Amino acid sequence: MTDIEKMDLRTMDIVEEKREKLKELFPEVFTEGQKIDFERLKLTLGEAVDVGKERYGMNWPGKADCFKIIQQPSIATLTPAREESVNFDETENLFIEGDNLEVLKLLQKSYLGKIKMISIDPPYNTGNDFIYPDNYAESLDTYLRYTGQIDDEGRKYSTNTEADGRFHSKWLNMMYPRLFLARNLLREDGVIFIHIDDNEVSNLRKVCDEIFGEENFVANVIWQKKYSPQNDAKYFSDSHEHILLFAKNKDLYAVGLLPRTEEANDRYKNPDNDPRGPWKSSDLTRQEYRTNDDYAIVSPLTGQSFRPPKGNSWGRPKANIEALISDNRIWFGPEGRSTPSLKRFLSEVKQGITPQTIWERKDVGDTQEGKKIIIDIFGNATIFETPKPPRLIMRQCVTANFSQNDIILDFFSGSATTAQALLDLNKQDKGNRKFILVQLPEPCASDSEAFKAGYKTIADIGKERIRSVIKRIQEEQEQKKDLFSGDKHKLDLGFKVFKLEPSNFKLWNDQVAKDKDAIKNQLEMFVEHINPKSSQEDILYELLLKSGFPLTTKIEPLTLDDKTVFSIDEGAMLICLEKDLTPEVIKAMAEKKPVRVVCLDEGFHGNDQLKTNAVQIMKSREITFRTV
Repeated sequence: MTDIEKMDLRTMDIVEEKREKLKELFPEVFTEGQKIDFERLKLTLGEAVDVGKERYGMNWPGKADCFKIIQQPSIATLTPAREESVNFDETENLFIEGDNLEVLKLLQKSYLGKIKMISIDPPYNTGNDFIYPDNYAESLDTYLRYTGQIDDEGRKYSTNTEADGRFHSKWLNMMYPRLFLARNLLREDGVIFIHIDDNEVSNLRKVCDEIFGEENFVANVIWQKKYSPQNDAKYFSDSHEHILLFAKNKDLYAVGLLPRTEEANDRYKNPDNDPRGPWKSSDLTRQEYRTNDDYAIVSPLTGQSFRPPKGNSWGRPKANIEALISDNRIWFGPEGRSTPSLKRFLSEVKQGITPQTIWERKDVGDTQEGKKIIIDIFGNATIFETPKPPRLIMRQCVTANFSQNDIILDFFSGSATTAQALLDLNKQDKGNRKFILVQLPEPCASDSEAFKAGYKTIADIGKERIRSVIKRIQEEQEQKKDLFSGDKHKLDLGFKVFKLEPSNFKLWNDQVAKDKDAIKNQLEMFVEHINPKSSQEDILYELLLKSGFPLTTKIEPLTLDDKTVFSIDEGAMLICLEKDLTPEVIKAMAEKKPVRVVCLDEGFHGNDQLKTNAVQIMKSREITFRTV
């Protein structure tokens, strides 16, 4: 019998991916057993290898474990929650509820190199504001215990206090794997914005230098988060935060220009009615002396000569200046007696302003504006304590060149400011930008205003905010529908909710104790290897995700030989979850000529002949066939 290859239900193997890339570059350093010969690699690279014991870099307790965490595959899945979603079947926006470390692993196959922009506002490590799993090696189990999905056995999420001997180390151990996995998801021209305060900005910068490369640092933006001073501050009143900006590949990142303001354009006048339009004058001198550029410029109107100030020289050779005079690009004043200057025309300057590294509250909002928006939505400013203003995220979108069909990822989404910013931005310019938000269902304290208002978790607050923003935009559209009846553009006013849960399939644990009873228990588990509580849709989305398709991929149910078959991405893959497969449905799927076909193994009921025929039929049509 020809065996059917089983579908791999684990997340992308990061180590294997890196090994394959290395093999493409240096096949000669691999041994017969496909191990890496480091001595041969050092010979290949020559002087590029640093073999010294002392080298510049950053280290901390637990850093080695970060790489183990990165390499450990996830056996979780993302389960759809239609009842909490808006316009589930049509939308391309996602809200994922779960531990972002596990979620980032699950997104590796489907979103590798597809995200244009990441914007995150992680915990600032101030001593009481961030939670982390006590046991990274069991991060999914820790998450499930934390959310009450399995019995608590002492593992929990907790705050990181300054009294802890590894205060900074624990924060770095939380951030490093997440940033490493996030970088994989960025497009080659993609960028990441990371909000932080002075407490960890220096450590964050060093970690990002290591993960993204020093050469890909773009800017440290200073955001004026508040205006009024805190007179009860012990030392200085803290009025700013940092936003570190890194590119995946700085050479491919083209910074987005900010819109020109009326104030900037008002500087351009047209006193001589030049047909080329408004202009402003610019100094012609260079503040250093060069003999060749020390000459007289003669006004064509008065014949008056002008020389550069003492110690300076003109900024252009004489021949260039004469050409500019002939082209009426040198201004000598209305009567031709003023020091010559260069006319710079508004029509010829960049149609935008290069962003600066200081973002003032008047331009991007402040924390007070963020709180006012929370009040508008929830009626209470204390529902969420530290919301960012949407205008701040919108400024990031502009400078990132985040355009019409791009995807933004925020895996510390909090109150979902990023979603509101994106929905408003799309409304303004009729864009089709998409968001992926990830938020841990961190419980709201029982005595908090959020809990009293009915929000059990931070994730609940974020979802409700998105619903409210969508409702507001829909109401605005309804009021204006008569004015814009001819506008056929349809905004994506929805979002799919997914929740992190264990796999729908019982996966073999190769770490189980090698004794008779443990192995027997494992075998008994696999008599029925599909969770009986799993719906067909739950299973479908797990297979979709772990086959490398985005969660927003079009799914179309087909009926073939009275069996339901799901067509993925317009027939690229067919998934049949029927538990009673027939030769006719196997043949019907093959005739659709998909690239891949996936069926449940139990659908064959141990019929070896049917399995063999299925393998041969698919192989004859060059279709990849897998069972699960």
